Amino acid sequence: MAKTEDRKGRRTLRHQRITKKVQGTPERPRLAVFRSNRHIYAQVVDDQGGRTLVAASTLSKDLKGKVAKIGTVDAAKQVGLLVAEKAKAAKVTKVVFDRGGYAYHGQVKALADAAREAGLEF
Repeated sequence: MAKTEDRKGRRTLRHQRITKKVQGTPERPRLAVFRSNRHIYAQVVDDQGGRTLVAASTLSKDLKGKVAKIGTVDAAKQVGLLVAEKAKAAKVTKVVFDRGGYAYHGQVKALADAAREAGLEF
């Protein structure tokens, strides 16, 4: 089966196309989003240095008890708030957003909006 014939393959190709254009620098790292069937993950990545500065997900210990259901828009909002809080603690205020090939809708949009509300600029 060719890469473009299944959903995951098409998302991977979109993600590669986006990542070519969206690069994280030390001044403006990349806020990368990954969504699985059950969880959502967010990382603030410095691509030039090749390191992850901050990471948060629905599996984070900081979110235990705050999220009733894991795979929901509310859980994504909590992850967005947490990643923004950790980024501000690491002295990162400006990022570029990498939606990871996913549609800017639902959980991805909720995470981005919550990160903006918490003080990240993108």
